[in-house]
Amino acid sequence: MQRPLRPDEYSLKETTPHLGGGGIAGDKLTTTYDLVEQMQYLYVRVVKAKDLPPKDVTGSLDPYVEVKLGNYKGTTKHFEKKTNPEWNQVFAFSKERIQASVVEVVVKDKDFVKDDFVGRVLFDLNEVPKRVPPDSPLAPQWYRLEDRKNDKVKGELMLAVWMGTQADEAFPDAWHSDAATVPSDGLATIRSKVYLTPKLWYVRVNVIEAQDLLITDKGRYPEVYVKAILGNQALRTRVSPSKNTNPMWNEDLMFVAAEPFEEHLILSVEDRVGPNKDEVLGKATIPLQHVDRRLDYRAVNSRWFNLEKHVVVEGDQKKKEVKFSSRIHLRVCLDGGYHVLDESTHYSSDLRPTAKLLWKPNIGVLELGILTAQGLLPMKTKDGRGTTDAYCVAKYGQKWVRTRTIIDSFAPKWNEQYTWEVYDPCTVITVGVFDNCHLQGGDKAAGTRDTRIGKVRIRLSTLQTDRVYTHSYPLLVLLPSGVKKMGEVQLAVRFTCSSLLNMMHMYSQPLLPKMHYLHPLSVTQLDNLRHQATQIVSMRLSRAEPPLRKEVVEYMLDVDSHMWSMRKSKANFFRIMSVLSGLIAVSKWFDQICHWKNPLTTVLIHILFIILVLYPELILPTIFLYLFLIGVWYFRWRPRQPPHMDTRLSHADTAHPDELDEEFDTFPTSRPPEIVRMRYDRLRSVAGRIQTVVGDLATQGERLQNLLSWRDPRATALFVTFCLIAAIVLYVTPFRVVAFLAGLYLLRHPRFRHRLPSVPLNFFRRLPARTDSML
Repeated sequence: MQRPLRPDEYSLKETTPHLGGGGIAGDKLTTTYDLVEQMQYLYVRVVKAKDLPPKDVTGSLDPYVEVKLGNYKGTTKHFEKKTNPEWNQVFAFSKERIQASVVEVVVKDKDFVKDDFVGRVLFDLNEVPKRVPPDSPLAPQWYRLEDRKNDKVKGELMLAVWMGTQADEAFPDAWHSDAATVPSDGLATIRSKVYLTPKLWYVRVNVIEAQDLLITDKGRYPEVYVKAILGNQALRTRVSPSKNTNPMWNEDLMFVAAEPFEEHLILSVEDRVGPNKDEVLGKATIPLQHVDRRLDYRAVNSRWFNLEKHVVVEGDQKKKEVKFSSRIHLRVCLDGGYHVLDESTHYSSDLRPTAKLLWKPNIGVLELGILTAQGLLPMKTKDGRGTTDAYCVAKYGQKWVRTRTIIDSFAPKWNEQYTWEVYDPCTVITVGVFDNCHLQGGDKAAGTRDTRIGKVRIRLSTLQTDRVYTHSYPLLVLLPSGVKKMGEVQLAVRFTCSSLLNMMHMYSQPLLPKMHYLHPLSVTQLDNLRHQATQIVSMRLSRAEPPLRKEVVEYMLDVDSHMWSMRKSKANFFRIMSVLSGLIAVSKWFDQICHWKNPLTTVLIHILFIILVLYPELILPTIFLYLFLIGVWYFRWRPRQPPHMDTRLSHADTAHPDELDEEFDTFPTSRPPEIVRMRYDRLRSVAGRIQTVVGDLATQGERLQNLLSWRDPRATALFVTFCLIAAIVLYVTPFRVVAFLAGLYLLRHPRFRHRLPSVPLNFFRRLPARTDSML
């Protein structure tokens, strides 16, 4: 077990960095990169050279440029036998690490033994011009090369040298002095990068029937089913109840596909001729590019597809394609009215449907400044000492961002700022910190995985609009030995709303697109589809250049969140007990009233009871007025900080070693003996579902609590306002009229019932819960 940390070591700390080059947290800053601290860099842009003199015996030249500033040195690639090369490469040197007064740009000739000196250009740092974005880029100039004695030699070099900040457009693609130990072929792995999640679609295959199947054994009733394969996804229908050559199914199969569509949908009609023995009666291949796209619940046109069968010609091992008159009746479509879930439903960052035509205008902008990290632990050993090469990944909506990797630092400074459009305030941004284990490139990095350092989740609805939040978040990781603090990451967050009215209107809208309610998918279907979606996203992003590794994507998407854990089950149980504690307290208070523990309070309650009995029309106004007063009273203690990982809530700091061993056990289990493994897996599978249900119950109770807690200031403001209005309306309206209308509404005809969730239910589902603080 790790030593127990003090409570303040797990807590969220507010910071006051100098944002935007002088502003502090809480200021309304409007300059470029105003959510990060300005970092000064010396930029050197090496464009090209001309008229370089030959150096080899053969009269050729293999030129490259070396930029030297004190102990730091960056080089361009070399060109073979070229006297007029073009590099167009930028070098950035952090001003904090500059310990020289002169920057030296040297042209050299690549050689097997020792590189030859061609010429150089020197710049005094005191004379380098400063450039403040959004100034126009500094134009490069031709400079005559000099020898070591500062005499002019043949050849010229086109350069631009200036002092700037990380807001400069040259910053993302520049070679950094922080990467001085990284080979040039590994620079792509440390630069900042923006990735986009591939556009995901649900593919619905409605298998209706087949006709004129060619059955080999005509003396038995066929047991025919359809198997559908899309990429690594495979589903099958039930065996047709029609035991003939024209079977019928009318069954839906659902898949996940990503644009651009690389795999074809393959359907095979198979006959179960014996145990574990199936005969393929025919196959049909359908390119997804030609499939209809559906935006609502209206059925698309069905089509007949010919079934083809491949046979091996006797005496020849080549496959011969034979077409039969057999065919299959299908209704295939790409369902664009759903949101393809690839994240945990508790931490979703995007709730829009797939089809862009159904998107609503954005309601605001989310800005994130990734500032620094402090106290990071050594994640690996290099040259006999511990080291960490840290980078951050942030995910919101379809946009992923990765900061540059800071080499060999336990207190890296990124100071990078990113922006996202916001379409729903009840969404979560996730920021993860990782150690880069792929800096050497090539086979040296084979089999290595980037190590997770910690993760932060921030729900946008818990943020006040137009306010800059600057906090230092603890980075916590649960290990088999217990919870461990890996350091802290400092973030600056601002949520800007473009239309307060539109954002308030969102609280009355369904959380998910309409198709999820008009044609809902089962829980099992959603779990399977989410698993497939996460696999597709991780595969596509790992193929980007540079790749966003699979282990990083899976950690950000909480792929293993559904796994059984005794710790999580205990935590969810105590969450429910915390919710019920209010009811228990009320029952104890009422019991004290009944037993006259406080005679004055009991007399007052009797008087109130008599008044409400004599004037029943005051009951509802009194209740809503009381809730309104409680909400106003709690405003004084409203949360001032975003929620963060809570080790006490997660029971991470008190977990028993055996519970942690069970949580980190493989699935299926690796514990002997065999019969225990089977029972253990079954127990974990069942308990995992119970854990989810218990967590959902706790979430509903916590949302009820958060109606008046100002955790979501806009939602509480709406509810408190509603309570005040309801109190006034119910006061002026006779109670019998209210009861009559309420009864009629509850007993209304199904024709007057809308299939979409009601406004109060939509509002309730959008309330925040403590799931954001679960570790």
